[in-house]
Amino acid sequence: MWKEIRKRGFKNKAFRTLEDVMNQLQDVIQGLEKEVIKSIVNRRWNRMLFESR
Repeated sequence: MWKEIRKRGFKNKAFRTLEDVMNQLQDVIQGLEKEVIKSIVNRRWNRMLFESR
């Protein structure tokens, strides 16, 4: 997930404050499309972690 977030909002960017980082992170996460999130987290190994419990 971090790779997609970094690509969309943190690539080659410097921030003045930690608050600026947090605001950017929030904006990027809120802007992710539902299908993008599903494709990132719906990996076989990830599903297996929860299915085996």
